[in-house]
Amino acid sequence: MNRIAIDVALLPEARIARLAIEVNRKLVGGGKGIVLDESACLPHISLAMGCMERCQTDSIGKTLTAVARDCVLDELTITGIVTVLNAAGEPNSLFAVAKTRALQTLHERIMMAMEPYMSREVTADMIWGDDEPAPSTPAWVRDYREKAAFAAFFPHITIGYGTVAEPMTFPIRFVARQIALCHLGNHCTCREVLASAAMPFSGR
Repeated sequence: MNRIAIDVALLPEARIARLAIEVNRKLVGGGKGIVLDESACLPHISLAMGCMERCQTDSIGKTLTAVARDCVLDELTITGIVTVLNAAGEPNSLFAVAKTRALQTLHERIMMAMEPYMSREVTADMIWGDDEPAPSTPAWVRDYREKAAFAAFFPHITIGYGTVAEPMTFPIRFVARQIALCHLGNHCTCREVLASAAMPFSGR
């Protein structure tokens, strides 16, 4: 397969990744469509989605490094849990992340930098894995620019299908020090890291 669906994502520190995985395991009333994992289904904040040629991986990796070098992130904050319904009416729980000016700038810079590489003409065979993807997966990739980018950017870490029954205390502050170019899997999961870039951190 030469063309693949991708997610350019910001990866949170290990402490937050582990928390998302732990909460994912305890979701109530959901299916098993999203099973987070530290190596094969990464907790993440999506910054851009689209399709690319595999042969562009090295060039995109260098582009992400250049963007990351110029975008310094402060500490980020999980403000709470938001539950939304997907197209099938299933509850999907998310950690909502406060949209800081630096995070918005990073998202917009990534979107613009990826424009020469990405298309939105996604097909099921571009999605990671052998199973037939849910119809919402290619729809998200195709519509990301219009429905989830720029002014509509809503930074979040997907926990998974179901609701969070156990009480949690917010806010939770964390850092994110890595941008990853990932092969996108079903339900817009990040399944395989193809390239990555280190994010500077202001220390504030």
